[in-house]
Amino acid sequence: MEERVEQLINSAQTAGVYASKIAAFFGVSVEHDGKGYVIEGDTKDVLTAKDAFIALDKLSSGSEIDETDIQYLMNIARDGRLEDFLKTSDEVFYMTPSGRAIKPRTLGQRLYVDSLKQSELVICCGPAGTGKTFLGVAMAVKALKAREVSRIILTRPAIEAGERLGFLPGDIEEKVNPYMRPIYDALSALLGQDMFERYYDKGVIEVSPLAFMRGRNLDDCFVLLDEAQNTTPEQMKMFLTRLGVNCRACVCGDFTQIDLPRGVPNGLKDAINVLNGVEGIKIVSLNDSDIVRNSLVARIVRAYENAKQGDL
Repeated sequence: MEERVEQLINSAQTAGVYASKIAAFFGVSVEHDGKGYVIEGDTKDVLTAKDAFIALDKLSSGSEIDETDIQYLMNIARDGRLEDFLKTSDEVFYMTPSGRAIKPRTLGQRLYVDSLKQSELVICCGPAGTGKTFLGVAMAVKALKAREVSRIILTRPAIEAGERLGFLPGDIEEKVNPYMRPIYDALSALLGQDMFERYYDKGVIEVSPLAFMRGRNLDDCFVLLDEAQNTTPEQMKMFLTRLGVNCRACVCGDFTQIDLPRGVPNGLKDAINVLNGVEGIKIVSLNDSDIVRNSLVARIVRAYENAKQGDL
């Protein structure tokens, strides 16, 4: 069977990347005849490849596409979920008490939220300001409100710029609070301060250091590990093997903010290498085009990345 895609991709360079990847993934041939792309192969593969080709073109308008995005969209096209994804990917999935609509604002965030809907475990890495933690917490709150889980557990390693819990004054709660402040802020925005405090006091929402996860079985919950770039492989394995029955998990991290001592292996990198391709697990990479906090943040991230590459 032969099909033609008349709509051209945004740039010749990007079109070439799309064409070769789609051809290899679906086992079809894709060639440009001067007017459009001609796809040849088995009927089912050709039609699916054509849908993926057009979807990638549509979604790349105004958004930067990377290798992870292309692979993810081809996967959901193969699984027959592309049409549903395109219909719902920009929908508001949660409303805060103040009336703020929570929805993905970039293609990377769309893929992230879709992964959280579909998979038992999502590992998301990306720079500051891409919404990793906030969207993960929002999906946890949504699951709790829909009674898909009975509790939310939010955790992170208690290490920041070389400081550890034992060096801080006060009881354990006072020691933990500074490390958990970004998560508290997200929960307060999503639930309202009063409801967050009620849930927290009742144990429906638990926020604790990663070290406290050892020996536990995490059943009927949505658990989010934040700042995962500061875990060791042993800590990461410990956390992941805590996941129990009806447990959904999200792991977030930023490789540009690693505070582990020099020479210590990184648990987030190790998990991505070990778990890539495992059924039920999605790995999502966000980049500076997904930064929604402030356009200045995106420019800062790019500047640091350029400086880092210059030192190599």
